[in-house]
Amino acid sequence: MANKAVVAGASGLIGSNLLSILLQEPDYDEVLILVRNELPIQHKKLIQLKVDFAHLNDYQAYINGNVIFCCLGSTRKKTPDLNVYRRIDHDYPLQLAQMAKESGIPQYHLVSSIGANVSSSNYYTKMKGEVEADIEKISLPGLHIYRPAFLTGDRKENRPAERILVPLMAFLNPLLIGKLKKYRTIAAETVAWAMYKQSLKNKEGIFIYPSDKIKELS
Repeated sequence: MANKAVVAGASGLIGSNLLSILLQEPDYDEVLILVRNELPIQHKKLIQLKVDFAHLNDYQAYINGNVIFCCLGSTRKKTPDLNVYRRIDHDYPLQLAQMAKESGIPQYHLVSSIGANVSSSNYYTKMKGEVEADIEKISLPGLHIYRPAFLTGDRKENRPAERILVPLMAFLNPLLIGKLKKYRTIAAETVAWAMYKQSLKNKEGIFIYPSDKIKELS
C-alpha cells in the first residue's frame, strides 16, 4: 500500500529540508506539497498543488494520505498586518488539522515554537500556544507538536539580525545547560529529520517536543 505525505510550508526553512528528506528516503511513495507558487523542483514522487490558502476547503479532496506536515509560518517583518499574520500561523494550520480529521489522516505534525503558551504576554508565543490548544481540541489520532528554539540554516531571504544572533548564540550555546538546554540553537534540518522519523512510528496520542528533545529524536 502506497504511503502519502502532505506538506504545507515546503518553501520555508524547515519545510524545504523536510521535503528533501521525504523525496530522498524510500518510506513515502507520494509527496503532495501545498504551494502558492510552484517550486523549481521535479521528482517522480512529488506532486505540487497550487492552492489559495484563503479557500483551503476547496481542496479537501486532495487532502488524504498517511500524514500531514504543517510547517507554515511567517514573521512580523514579512507580514506586519496582525490579521494576516494570524491567518498564516494560526488559522491555516488549524484548518488543515480539521481537514485531516475529515479525511481520516492518522497523523498531523505541527511546527510550533519554543515558549508557546496561551497565557504568554508575547503575541507570537501566545498565538503559537493558541494554535496548539485549538488543534488539540480536534482530537486527531496522532498529533505531534515541535517547539524548536532559534533556527539555523540556509534561509532564502536576507535577515540582517541573524548575522549577529547566529555567532552570539554559538558562543552562548555551551553555557545553556540543564533546563536551559532547550534554548540552544537548532538546525532546521535537525527538526525536519525528527519530524520524518516520528512519522514512521505512527504513534497515537498528543506529543509535544521541546527543542532539546527534537535533537534527540533526529
